[in-house]
Amino acid sequence: MTVAYDGSFYRGFAAQPGLKTVGGTLASTLHRVTRHEVDLVCAGRTDAGVHAWGQVVSFDLPAAGLDLGKIQRAVNKLCGPSIVVREIAVAPADFHARYSAKARRYRYTVLNRDVPDPFLAPTSWWVPQPLDLHAMVMACDPFIGEHDFASFCKLDKGRTISAPSMRRRVVDAHWDDAGDGVLQFWIEANAFCHQMVRSIVGTIVDAGRMKKHAGEITAILRARDRSLAATLAPAHGLCLWEVTY
Repeated sequence: MTVAYDGSFYRGFAAQPGLKTVGGTLASTLHRVTRHEVDLVCAGRTDAGVHAWGQVVSFDLPAAGLDLGKIQRAVNKLCGPSIVVREIAVAPADFHARYSAKARRYRYTVLNRDVPDPFLAPTSWWVPQPLDLHAMVMACDPFIGEHDFASFCKLDKGRTISAPSMRRRVVDAHWDDAGDGVLQFWIEANAFCHQMVRSIVGTIVDAGRMKKHAGEITAILRARDRSLAATLAPAHGLCLWEVTY
């Protein structure tokens, strides 16, 4: 299934006991609709408050009597509008939403105006200070290619920095000016480590505020030191846009 959701209402994707999550809600709803327990696998485990337009999930169901349209309509009726199944299809037997993915694409939205917008507030980071978009564009270049992103990732508890585990290949990172103060950061990579996009956005916005120089980004990457990057950009500006297979 290709799933879109408003992450404002959920404590991330992964099911957690006692918490309302996207994955937990989807799994329980699918169980209710199909009368079968499902083990959901997702392409990207988004954090609390993060949205998705193109999240992909896979799971197994018996083929006999399978009515995909009925499942889609029932899930959307029970979960919408905060969670919506955009597409549903039978995948090859060896398909895996996470491990079959070749790339993930995220969009981060910044609202750079003097006055906030209540209609954009749930899905954008309001930054009232003037931003130098040229500096932010220049700050994207060092991220392209394969790097160790330890400076821009939160380590899981109990893990130490390991070069192979933090290496990611970024194929695109750029800003679009949508007009009227709406700036959109797009980034695509083979995979992302925990909080990587929000850390990158926070650092680039610091460059736009002239708190950092674009030329510092390469040094921050090479240092493999999380303390050198900026504070995380807020979760609600981030959206998992697309997964490529």
